[in-house]
Amino acid sequence: MRVGLFAVGRLKSGPEKDLAARYFDRFAKAGPAVGLEFSRVAEVAESRASNADTRKRDEAAMLQKSLADGSVLVLLDERGKALDSEGFASLLRNYRDQGKRDLTIAIGGADGLDPSLYDLADATLCLGKMTWPHQLVRTLIAEQLYRAVTILSGHPYHRA
Repeated sequence: MRVGLFAVGRLKSGPEKDLAARYFDRFAKAGPAVGLEFSRVAEVAESRASNADTRKRDEAAMLQKSLADGSVLVLLDERGKALDSEGFASLLRNYRDQGKRDLTIAIGGADGLDPSLYDLADATLCLGKMTWPHQLVRTLIAEQLYRAVTILSGHPYHRA
């Protein structure tokens, strides 16, 4: 199963981008052994519309255009379901074992996600109740993808 990230907003050069890239690289190298392949990070610029609702609609349209047919859509939202790392690994394993070919994890823009996306989403997850900056969310999800691969492969990286 190909796993990709869709992000509203571009990650500028710096330590956050370097750390996220390091975990995506680890995921890309270790994932194929458990049937998970890193596909890409799709970054889109934030909408320049004058109000939040229109910006969210514009950004949702860009996300929908980037989705492969039949792709599993996982939204990251502070009101989503909180999973531990083993639960996240299990979620990925279940989609993979169902024969899903593509999975996209979406990080919304500063205004959040358009309500229409929740109807399309297969899952909505949170990384805790706190609000996180976009740069850290990308790094956190990259690390969790790598951690999920290590859990699924029995590698000792995850010591819970």
